[in-house]
Amino acid sequence: MLPPPPGVLFTKHPTNQTVSQGNTVRLGCAVQGLMEPDIVWLKDGEKLYSTDQMFITLGEQHWETFHSVKSVQQQDAGQYWCEVEFHDLTFSSQRAWITVEGVPHFIQEPQDVATFPNVPFNLTCAAVGPPEPVEVLWWLGGVQEGDPRLSPSVLQIQGVNSSVKFYCEAKNTRGISVSRTGTVHIKVLPSAPSELQVQRMVDNNVTLSWKPRSTGHSKLSRCIIQVSRQSTQKLDLPHQEVLVPPHIQVLSGLRSYSNYSVRVACVNEVGASPFSPWLQFQTPESVPSTPPRNLTFDLLEQHLSLNWAKLQDNELQGKLLAYKVQWTLGGEPQEPLLFKENSAQLSGAGRFFNASFQVSACTSVGCGPWSPPVLVLPSSVEVQVQRSHMWVGLMLGVLVATVVGLLLTVLARRRGKETRFGSVFKPPGPESSVSFTAARSFNRGGAEMKESTLDCLGISDDLKDKLQDVLIPERLITLGHMLGKGEFGSVREAYLKMEDSSVHKVAVKVLKSDVTSSGDIEQCLKEAAYMKDFHHPNVIQLIGVSLHRRPGQRLPIPMVVLPFMKHGDLHTFLLLSRLGEQPFDLSLQTLVQFMLDISRGMEYLSSRNIIHRDLAARNCMLNEDMSVCVADFGLSKKIYSGDYYRQGSVSKLPVKWIALESLADNVYTTQSDVWAFGVTMWEVMTRGQTPYPGVENSEIYEYLIKGERLKKPLDCRDDVYELMHSCWSPVPKCRPSFQHLVSQLEALWVSVSPTPLLKEPLLYVNLDGEEREVCRDGVGAAMAPGPEEQTVAAASSWSVPWQRRGEDEEQDWLMVGSGAALAIGGDYRYIIGPCGGLEEEGEEGEEVGGGAGRRHTLQEEMRDEDDDVIINV
Repeated sequence: MLPPPPGVLFTKHPTNQTVSQGNTVRLGCAVQGLMEPDIVWLKDGEKLYSTDQMFITLGEQHWETFHSVKSVQQQDAGQYWCEVEFHDLTFSSQRAWITVEGVPHFIQEPQDVATFPNVPFNLTCAAVGPPEPVEVLWWLGGVQEGDPRLSPSVLQIQGVNSSVKFYCEAKNTRGISVSRTGTVHIKVLPSAPSELQVQRMVDNNVTLSWKPRSTGHSKLSRCIIQVSRQSTQKLDLPHQEVLVPPHIQVLSGLRSYSNYSVRVACVNEVGASPFSPWLQFQTPESVPSTPPRNLTFDLLEQHLSLNWAKLQDNELQGKLLAYKVQWTLGGEPQEPLLFKENSAQLSGAGRFFNASFQVSACTSVGCGPWSPPVLVLPSSVEVQVQRSHMWVGLMLGVLVATVVGLLLTVLARRRGKETRFGSVFKPPGPESSVSFTAARSFNRGGAEMKESTLDCLGISDDLKDKLQDVLIPERLITLGHMLGKGEFGSVREAYLKMEDSSVHKVAVKVLKSDVTSSGDIEQCLKEAAYMKDFHHPNVIQLIGVSLHRRPGQRLPIPMVVLPFMKHGDLHTFLLLSRLGEQPFDLSLQTLVQFMLDISRGMEYLSSRNIIHRDLAARNCMLNEDMSVCVADFGLSKKIYSGDYYRQGSVSKLPVKWIALESLADNVYTTQSDVWAFGVTMWEVMTRGQTPYPGVENSEIYEYLIKGERLKKPLDCRDDVYELMHSCWSPVPKCRPSFQHLVSQLEALWVSVSPTPLLKEPLLYVNLDGEEREVCRDGVGAAMAPGPEEQTVAAASSWSVPWQRRGEDEEQDWLMVGSGAALAIGGDYRYIIGPCGGLEEEGEEGEEVGGGAGRRHTLQEEMRDEDDDVIINV
């Protein structure tokens, strides 16, 4: 463990803790001296990726991180510490142990056993406390085996001749734990393979694949492949033995345009399985492998007759279409001729005198090689030509030998030396001189790195087509400081140069540099593709996509360019209104306005057949005029047919926002988004409280199936609660549509709107200069829109508690990462205080200042937000 370098200091280390099973435990770690540290928690040497981890700034270059477990189990026991990277070096905090007391915890459970009949074998079971000691009792086939014995326990079985179930019990003073149930299997022959198919054919190479069925409770070691030609009904190739897995093999050396049959059997330690059924396939055609042979001619007075030998089927390698005859006369190629048979009759014999002929066979793929040329001459002239050709060849041989001899003589008189840049020769003579010939030249100004394109990402063609017209050259983007950071990437402030040379502030989602697979990149860009076609004031819009080229890397990093949301996400805004250092009031009109903005955005998405699947206050952003935009489409799906989407794989999902039918059957519809909107309304009315307080994630389904729902928030009007409660009907079709919700909320907004002359005070903090002045400013009343308008005009005099004025305005920010299953954003929470950092802590970690209690509560609620995400819904 390396000590931190000078200037870098761990100001807080995790401490040893002993807790009972089911209780809560939290570890803390703080580091000072780094601008943007990458702090990672480890347990027993393995990195932890938890949605419960959060980061808080304690001051300039001073960061604190927590790792908490709400319900500790035995598997959470172990050694914990945190690490931080600095200049390619890793530094660690002190290490602390978490000790969990409870019922025994299995460290080795009995595993399934595969054996031959009546062969002895052993079963092992081990469990630990605390508290100790732990006793183990075995059960085999429903019958207790022997007396309890101390852990670890080994049960010796003399052998069985049929399958049987078994498990073990572990007992200490806290209670009894039951292990998994294992099975003793008897090894048998495997079943015949299934789904034998030809995956692809390239030339004469055929790729086969198959799937094993029952392995007979014994690992398959190899598979046997038999191949035969149907024309001969013989094994055309010797059988091949292939090591498995993978269950795939390439057959080479097959003949083109031939019918084959193939079958497969697989072998385990008991023996070989039966063969699969024969699979018939035909190899593709090819061009003929050889030219036609024995091309001869017969020159008569009236016509020229050509003949050649037919090609055999194995030489044709396909179905013969025609023989192609090409000829030249006086060195000029003539129009080629096609013939179905292996002979040709050409009229006008005189015009073919001194003509040269060649022939080739053609299939549907193409024509094969040409036969040697044959010159058409009368028989007497032909003999004389052959003799003259012999004398010409002899003279050419003598000439070549003479030239080679002269060259060797010249080279022997000169001594040469090759260098990496050219050749240096030293000619004879009394004076030494050097002649240098450059081998290549060099350009000292290296070429600039080429601009990246979507073609180099390895993504689907459909996704490339969608993003091509929004691709922004990297040179137009200047990245600023970080707004948020997660496991897979970060969100950064940036400046975008437009075509008219103006510069606009934007937010850029950048994939982490060590995420290099095309799959992760495609997942990131799919969210951008969804946003590309969105044009609504209450739905965040895509500005563009850019690609950051990295030297020495195959794939560039995608960057998704989005509008800069100055006031962060709605959930954090609601929390700060209630728990911030300077709480401020939010009127019912303002809260209803928030809900109305969200409902309008979701009505637009549902009209475009988009299911959001992660609607929550944390995924709604506040723009410049404090209107709400629905954002974060990492879990969204477009419905192409029908009215529902079924989640096909296990993923991380926000349990407390998911509809009852989605928890039960993984089915997502627009009605399940309505359920999540009702929970979001509850978040707004409670100013950011965590839904279902006191109910664990694992208990949510049982809680809802009994008819329980979120309780009415304090100071919530009955008509508001009735509207959100209607979103939680157990029958999806009985829930209101987003169109109905918009109309209801518009009417509700009008009913709670004050008269145009009244202004409702809003408390805010003026952070100009050194002094903090508490002021009151009015919120202008907004009129209800006409039918053609999409959103209510925002209040004219919004003032935000953490917002600076003037030149320092852009240095203060608050950004919370996006929801689960995103390539960017994700599980970590990076939080900046109202003035760029939280107040300093004392030596023992207690916060100094009047706002300490509120600030602690805010941090706890920020952590609770991600506690509502579990796996395997």
